[in-house]
Amino acid sequence: MKIIKLHNQEKSLIKKAINNNREAQQQLFEQHSPKMLGVCRQYVKDLHHAEDLLLQGFFKVFKNLHKFKHEGSFEGWIRRIMVNTCISYLRKKNVLNLSDEDFVFNDAATESLENTAVEDIQKLIDQLPEGYKMVFNLYAIEGFKHSEIAEKLNISESTSKSQLFKARKLLQKNYLKMNKAVHEDE
Repeated sequence: MKIIKLHNQEKSLIKKAINNNREAQQQLFEQHSPKMLGVCRQYVKDLHHAEDLLLQGFFKVFKNLHKFKHEGSFEGWIRRIMVNTCISYLRKKNVLNLSDEDFVFNDAATESLENTAVEDIQKLIDQLPEGYKMVFNLYAIEGFKHSEIAEKLNISESTSKSQLFKARKLLQKNYLKMNKAVHEDE
């Protein structure tokens, strides 16, 4: 019963926000901005830039709210806008250096991170070069397939796979360094 009530409440807020009701827009922003800031932070290391992208993303959300068809989750729709906003920002800054190199893919390249704090994992991801980080986030966090990543970033599928492979290798290397440093401090 609560799920239906919440869904109807969100639908009502969306309808009001489409009609430029600032209070409804504010409520939608307050409901979704904490999680969407996390999405922006996955792509952009600097918190201030991530906050700017969050605001740009919500501007796009409210500008295009009439296009939301209620086919799927509203949060997912917002998330896609945030990811695309971050990709556009990184593209404009020319920080996406994606190379198309041959490689051998090996799933054993990643170390288990199950017992690692979320903050530590985010720090490891932040250390990745922007191109690696972008592909890693789109694949591992957002669940995109390599064909979708290739299309979204205008690269080949093999480049997407290569970037993911390199990201995993670097994450593993940095994870091992981090663990070694922690054990030496004990």
